[in-house]
Amino acid sequence: MTSFEAPETTRHFQAICDACQELINKFHTQAELRLYADGYLHALRKTALLPPRDQEKLEKLIDRWILDPSSFIGPDGDLTSLFHQKNN
Repeated sequence: MTSFEAPETTRHFQAICDACQELINKFHTQAELRLYADGYLHALRKTALLPPRDQEKLEKLIDRWILDPSSFIGPDGDLTSLFHQKNN
């Protein structure tokens, strides 16, 4: 994993990961995870709590992490049922 300058950045990364896993356990979609993470990252950006370099690294890491289904454990432990997919 990418190292951060400030230890707070690691705590924020873990907070986003934990929250997204909880959302997955409640059958939220990948798009909903993205909305949650975007809001969290936007708040961090606005408060300027993190060094700019850490903020940028965190945003890129979260983008990659959310798009990778192997980052999550499905509510039933099955990776193939992670996200609801509508069958039209």
